[in-house]
Amino acid sequence: MIKRYGLFCSAFAGVFLLDQWVKSLTLAGLRWESAYFDLTLAFNRGVAFSMLSFLEHHLKYLHLAILLGLFIYLFWQKKFLKDHRIAFGMMLGAGCSNLLDRFIHGGVVDMFFWHKGFEFAIFNVADVMINLSVALILVKEFLWRKGKNDRMDQ
Repeated sequence: MIKRYGLFCSAFAGVFLLDQWVKSLTLAGLRWESAYFDLTLAFNRGVAFSMLSFLEHHLKYLHLAILLGLFIYLFWQKKFLKDHRIAFGMMLGAGCSNLLDRFIHGGVVDMFFWHKGFEFAIFNVADVMINLSVALILVKEFLWRKGKNDRMDQ
């Protein structure tokens, strides 16, 4: 079983630990400013773009329920998990890291702020990994389906 989920667990742990490490550096006072990009501390008490921040005291339980639901679904849908072990490991590692922040700090620790040309939301490593994992799943699904359909047409 460990061999079966080794890639999933490695991706999960790698993303979780990397995100928590960068957050610990930020919480310890690491700051950086440039013309394009700043490293600064912010606590997001909502979800993306601080939406639902009025639910900040209950949001961690909603976040927990969503993650548990995704874990249960993936282990029930073994084929989908098997096809996307690394991506789902990354996604769930990032989600659990942000959830830990909600319980420990009362909100998600964010630090990356892009401000050249337009001001983008402040985000963290976990947010990047969630987006990357979704992109990996979509690319693999579309390429796999396209490749499978091309073989069927011949």
